[in-house]
Amino acid sequence: MNRSLHQADAQVYRIMQDELERQKTTLMLIPSENYASRAVMAAMGSVFTNKYAEGYPYKRFYNGCEFYDELEQLAIDRATELFGADHANVQLHTGSQANMATYYALLKPGDKIMALSVATGGHLTHGSPISFSGQFYESHFYGLDPDTDRLNYDMIMEAAKEVRPRLIIAGYSAYPRIIDFKRFREIADEVGAYLMADIAHISGLVAAEAHPTPVPYADVITSTTHKTLRGPRGALILCKQEYADQIDRAVFPGIQAGPLMQIIAAKAVCFKEAQEFGFREYQRQIVRNCQALGQALLEEGFTLVTGGTDNHLLLVDLRNKQITGREAADLMEAAGMVVNKNLIPGDPAPATETSGIRPGTPGLTSRGMKEPEMKLVGQWIARVIHEGRDNPEVLEEVRGQVQGLCEAFPIYEDL
Repeated sequence: MNRSLHQADAQVYRIMQDELERQKTTLMLIPSENYASRAVMAAMGSVFTNKYAEGYPYKRFYNGCEFYDELEQLAIDRATELFGADHANVQLHTGSQANMATYYALLKPGDKIMALSVATGGHLTHGSPISFSGQFYESHFYGLDPDTDRLNYDMIMEAAKEVRPRLIIAGYSAYPRIIDFKRFREIADEVGAYLMADIAHISGLVAAEAHPTPVPYADVITSTTHKTLRGPRGALILCKQEYADQIDRAVFPGIQAGPLMQIIAAKAVCFKEAQEFGFREYQRQIVRNCQALGQALLEEGFTLVTGGTDNHLLLVDLRNKQITGREAADLMEAAGMVVNKNLIPGDPAPATETSGIRPGTPGLTSRGMKEPEMKLVGQWIARVIHEGRDNPEVLEEVRGQVQGLCEAFPIYEDL
């Protein structure tokens, strides 16, 4: 029981060391990924993993929860203070479950929901037919302006008036521009709908006021805690006080039982870290870095959906490069740059191939990189895609350059 991981399970230890080496020597360009702090990781591996704590602070179904109550209440208080929200539920395991709990709290099976489709930047849990959200609820979708690939609020208003949904969802997985939550509130009010903001991708930016907040406008806000917020893999729900009891009942006993208290401990740590001054500057640097990376790609002849970015991610249309998103992502990984393939608006390719990639800068910024490094990364991406096919020497050369940059901006030096 008191053995180290290396002593207890050499195979798992070896896999873990291999993954640490991968992270140390490659560039994390997937915008939904980040590096958790040592403090967050320490909380995840703490003694809070040893106990059940079903229920809520001071209303548990198990004895022995004195310190679990104190911990969860601390996480709730920090979350509401960080975002300026009335109420927070910090028990959610994933963003998908946060969305599920919100629907469970506010809707009945078969109610109409309206969101942006996966094909144009939405999330599976926003009504996709292959998700529970599209199977339990009647899903409708608003589109992007075909001329700009941006949200067109007049068009969304007209779509909402026609459908009259019970819930409107604002929040996206691949949308590089500012979201006007106030305008969404006006649309929701016009048709008598609830408004849910899914800020999983931009919650760190919102907390640092690097993106407008939905708190004054949305009835319920869902988010993960591990993307730009840089916490553990988990989620939370924020809501207006009038929905607090509904949301809490939907989470427990509605869709979850025992919360992962070690993850709630890590959430409390990340909320504290997000209240520090350096976090605000970090989020602003994420945006500056993403804009610099976008400019570097434009200079290399790439096409960016919407022409650029206001946040932490870019959506790159590769059709003028005669390469699919899958091929580009595989080439980049071989050169030490990890990115994901992604559908672009009106994509003629299937989701397994795609015509785009979705690079982002949270991970690079966590390493301490700034605009000059983004220019280098943009040049390396261009070289890999322009010259790397059937040319392993180019991939190896770029990988060496990537490793040199990783050594100059290290992570977890003493793990």
